[in-house]
Amino acid sequence: MVCKQNPPNTEILPCRTCTTSWHIPCLPILPTTFLDWDCPDCCLPQQNNHDPPLAENLISSIQAIQSDISLTEIEKAIKCQKLVGGSSKPHSDDNKSNGVLDIFDGTLNCSFCMQLPERPITTPCGHNFCLRCFEKWIGKGKHVCAKCRSTIPSKIASHPRINSQLAIAIRLAKLARSEGIRENINTATKNAHCFMHNDNRPNTAFTTERAKKAGKANACCGKIFVTIPSDHFGPILAENDPIRNRGVVVGDTWSDRMECRQWGAHFPHVAGIAGQSNHGSQSVALSGGYIDDEDHGEWFLYTGSGGRDLSGNKRINKQHSFDQIFDYMNEALRISCLKGYPVRVVRSHKAKCSFYAPEVGVRYDGIYRIEKCWRKNGIHGHKVCRYLFVRCDNEPAPWTSDLYGDRPRPLPKIKELKNAFDITERKGVPSWDYDVRVVY
Repeated sequence: MVCKQNPPNTEILPCRTCTTSWHIPCLPILPTTFLDWDCPDCCLPQQNNHDPPLAENLISSIQAIQSDISLTEIEKAIKCQKLVGGSSKPHSDDNKSNGVLDIFDGTLNCSFCMQLPERPITTPCGHNFCLRCFEKWIGKGKHVCAKCRSTIPSKIASHPRINSQLAIAIRLAKLARSEGIRENINTATKNAHCFMHNDNRPNTAFTTERAKKAGKANACCGKIFVTIPSDHFGPILAENDPIRNRGVVVGDTWSDRMECRQWGAHFPHVAGIAGQSNHGSQSVALSGGYIDDEDHGEWFLYTGSGGRDLSGNKRINKQHSFDQIFDYMNEALRISCLKGYPVRVVRSHKAKCSFYAPEVGVRYDGIYRIEKCWRKNGIHGHKVCRYLFVRCDNEPAPWTSDLYGDRPRPLPKIKELKNAFDITERKGVPSWDYDVRVVY
């Protein structure tokens, strides 16, 4: 009150329009009946040649709300309260958007901290949590959703996966809110992790603005020139080469593994084995390898993957720290052995201990078959998976002057098979065999 008193409710007269409370003894003119009384603030004279005062804007907004027949009394009271409390501005457009964050009406907030989730985890019931909040909740032994009490599956509780789509949406919304929607559209589109169609890729490996290291350490692969899928078995024929119409022939050499991938000879950039554990292996790369690998050109002994600690800063660790088993890529090679699938082989100049490696780059050396596979105790004391590859290609090898390709030959004698175990050998007819129509 202006009089700085705290009068009882019987001496207070509220305005029906602006809800202002008036002290009856302090009114300049006492009304004869309170039904016909008008609030002094609501009866300010309209002045010409001047902008209307803020009070008149507030009054006109409240009167507009009161005259809106589409609103209920509760909705009118809520809108008037927002206007008087300052949380809403008079004459504002209700349909005007406040930004991209308007789509986050609180339903996506973390159920614990009630903020937009940081590294969001989404449970099957549809509620979201911050990764840290989720770990604290699960750490207390509670496997139910904090919001709806639905059971959280044990797989999600033990190994939660971050909802990357929600994280990207929140990041784009924050960028648009802070920098302006119109200005940020180009920036967000430029920095988004968008899929680049193969036809739009350059002909060579390239780096983007997001690359942290120079050279090809963070490079993206260029355009794939052949039309084979990543799980294609066997040679790459002319029908799969729409550019040169010749396919990939034995002896083709590329500058690095990136370029080798573009022609489909071996798709992985770094891994030495390409394949699937339930489907088989399509190709292998001889590059560096293990100490006990042997390369005799027409046949070689190959060691499987795994068994080395690559955590932390040990990616170049050459020492075995645990046993290899037939799983993942090792199982893919074993399936190719059992089925007799064709395996493309490329050799890299990094294979220092091989007489058959190229001097520079990566070379395609043709089709091989895996005749046997087994496990043995390796040089470092741990069990390793071993594979016997034998060349089976109708084109002559790059290191020979023969006019024809491989001929059927007896398998080489492998000394280490005496102490081997878990031996796998194909019993039936292989899926890929020598072409008997070729006259030698």
